[in-house]
Amino acid sequence: MKKLDFAKGIFVLAAGFFLAAPVNAQVSDAELAKHPEFTSSNYLAYPEPANIRYTKAPAGYKPFYISHYGRHGSRYHHDSDEYKYLYKTLSKADSAGKLTEIGKQALAYAKVLATEAAPRKGDLTQVGVKQHEGIANRMHKNFGEIFKDWNVGGKKVTPHVKAYASTSGRCIVSMAAFIGELRSLNPKIKPELISGKSYMKFISAFDWGKLDYSKVKTYTDESDKLWQQVNPQPFLKKIFADSSYVAKNIEADKFYNRFFEIATSLQGMDKPLLDKIAQAAQVPADSFVNLFTTEEKIIRWKAQNAWWYSLEGTSPLINRPDGLNFAKPTLQNILEEADEAIAVDTAHSPAGSSSITPIAATLRFGHDATLLPLAALMQLPIANAKVSDLSKLHEQWNDFKIIPMAANLQMVFYKAKNKPVLVKILYNEIEQTLPVPCGITDERRETRDERTNLKVSQNCPAAPYYRWDDIRNFYSALLKN
Repeated sequence: MKKLDFAKGIFVLAAGFFLAAPVNAQVSDAELAKHPEFTSSNYLAYPEPANIRYTKAPAGYKPFYISHYGRHGSRYHHDSDEYKYLYKTLSKADSAGKLTEIGKQALAYAKVLATEAAPRKGDLTQVGVKQHEGIANRMHKNFGEIFKDWNVGGKKVTPHVKAYASTSGRCIVSMAAFIGELRSLNPKIKPELISGKSYMKFISAFDWGKLDYSKVKTYTDESDKLWQQVNPQPFLKKIFADSSYVAKNIEADKFYNRFFEIATSLQGMDKPLLDKIAQAAQVPADSFVNLFTTEEKIIRWKAQNAWWYSLEGTSPLINRPDGLNFAKPTLQNILEEADEAIAVDTAHSPAGSSSITPIAATLRFGHDATLLPLAALMQLPIANAKVSDLSKLHEQWNDFKIIPMAANLQMVFYKAKNKPVLVKILYNEIEQTLPVPCGITDERRETRDERTNLKVSQNCPAAPYYRWDDIRNFYSALLKN
């Protein structure tokens, strides 16, 4: 059985796969077996890229603005009651003499979590802080000229950085980590840090109380088939010494799923907590996620993956736009803020003059429940699959690629003298292709040769670069749908 080691390898393994394979590459059971950390779903620690070579911008073009949306970094499990549930359940079984030796280790582990982790439910960890520091560092390394002083009327002006965060503490701390890293690289940056309920409409519009749209029979019939393959009994036998006690006292599915989610979340925890677990349980902290066999991890993940897909993906079984609609305010804000940044840049061109501070970046720090539908709404290849057979969904659509911890979308804007503004989109710092046509805004159906000639005549850039006017027209039309 392939094991996860939180101290070594997990982040390297993830990054290696993400960089070696196209973003929409199929993922087989064999690939999942090589990388069992992927079955962590949205708990996967950010797959930090290394040695990426970006496509060179067309001649004469330089970056001048970035629009960004990032999920918060690694965090504690979101529910303190679930930490406590594990401890109470195991403690009760121990009092009845019904725990195996492994079960007693799990009890010690659960006690540490109930004491140390439960009070910090949902909080960002230092692992999460470092994830955002790393993303900010690479943003500055790759596009540092965006943050340099502008020459405005013979004076040097430091461009403005606007940063929004969800009212959730983990998002605010993620924003602070990101901005802190940028300022360590360029102390002159003067950020505007913004968080408040009135901004949640585009930072985090998803409503967890309105999920009925995702419970249609066409989906639940297929989803049930996946969940029915999840068998908690072999795992429970490792923990509990008496099957009759389990039958009478343990909600098997609930215990299995809570244990799994919390165990996979440990990859984002800080070393002091992992050390306390190891000391109390007398086994390494990663021993508990490795109580699940690789096959068990994969089977459960396939059902979990399908849940995310139905909730906010492009599932034809749901065949309703409700999930994607939650991201429309975010996309609208991206378009509006980009237009503002371009207008300010134009005002500062040699042909214009302005006292308004130029805008270097608009940063947004939110949640997976906004970023996932945003990627789908924008029809990014990583999130745009249409799959009716959920047993094969994993071959085309993977939640861990779209919403790992600290997942992020970056739109990098480029300008050149007397030429149209271009945009390149990065998802988790990897270049994306878009379904955006160049210069075609109507329903004309040209032949392939006609389309090619039209693109040449309009000086259409090669992917991953797209004209901003085309992107704005494409997504504006989509928002009106």
